[in-house]
Amino acid sequence: MADTVRIIHTERQLLQMIADDQVALNWINHVENENNTHSPVARKPERSSDEELLDAYSRAVIHVVEAVGPAVVSIRPHKTANRREPEETGSGSGVVIAPDGYILTNDHVVRTGSRYSVTLTDGTSLNAFRVGNDPATDLAVIRADASYLQCSSLGDASRLRVGQLAIAMGNPLGFQSTVSTGVVSSLGRALRNREGRLIENVIQHTAPLNPGSSGGPLVDSTGKVIGINTAIIAMAQGIGFAVPANTAQWVVSQLLTYGRVRRAYIGIAGQQRPLHRRWIRYHNLSREQVVEVLSVEPSGPAGIAGIRVGDLIVAVSGQDVSSVDDLHRFLAEWPIGKAITLTVIRGKSRKTLDVVPAEAAAH
Repeated sequence: MADTVRIIHTERQLLQMIADDQVALNWINHVENENNTHSPVARKPERSSDEELLDAYSRAVIHVVEAVGPAVVSIRPHKTANRREPEETGSGSGVVIAPDGYILTNDHVVRTGSRYSVTLTDGTSLNAFRVGNDPATDLAVIRADASYLQCSSLGDASRLRVGQLAIAMGNPLGFQSTVSTGVVSSLGRALRNREGRLIENVIQHTAPLNPGSSGGPLVDSTGKVIGINTAIIAMAQGIGFAVPANTAQWVVSQLLTYGRVRRAYIGIAGQQRPLHRRWIRYHNLSREQVVEVLSVEPSGPAGIAGIRVGDLIVAVSGQDVSSVDDLHRFLAEWPIGKAITLTVIRGKSRKTLDVVPAEAAAH
């Protein structure tokens, strides 16, 4: 009797082992075992959070492309080589910002042209002319000969966060309607334009850019244009730059109102110069560098006010300055015709001189 019980017990163990092996085999082979409800493979696998995030990401990009894509155009500048046929000078991208044909792009895209061909995403080609350009920010506005175009709107770049989705759209290397994605990798960068002037608050992002992408929009997940792509770094991967939409908004308003961007101008050339600690202590300065005046336009605002070559500018209207860029930043926001006070060191003395800035475009 005891042997019989022992045999039955052994058979039960064997059956259990077989069942366990089958469950393991089913798990490995991803086969559902409907006869064993305790097996993990018997339950329908749930969607992972990664899959849901990927779907959300894809949906966001698709939504933006469908909404903004028709407003992205290809721009081909032409200059008249002779009376018979125009000469092409390269190509770039742009984005329609008003339905009556106003297109925002880069200054360096349109600078060499006297007229332009604009190609829409549906293949329609339009003639365009330049409304105005601003080399200081590498932005320009042209207007296509058309109405009721699909357009996009400028967003608020001041609310951007590092790490958020960034979508670049344009026509790199002649491939029209190309989309690339990345993230905002840094904010508040500064770039030099072709004339050496500083472009402030530039957006750095990782959406791939190539020649021809210049002038195309950088867009957020809501479909708002947060910047205009302006530069890539040669031999670098995943580093692109865009002029923020807030800057573009101001430049566009200036170009449409005045046909140019009005900036204050005082008529000097200078360079950064370090000071010896003795001079810093003697004049009680907070910075170790000042702006040395290298040349003065005699009939310019600074020349009229009495600024001389060799003067060391240490402050403007109470704000310390240590570089020409500091002066540019200050003057960019200062009203034309309103006097500023320059604090300068001349020899051993410290002087203050009132200067009335004029409009830079007038000179």
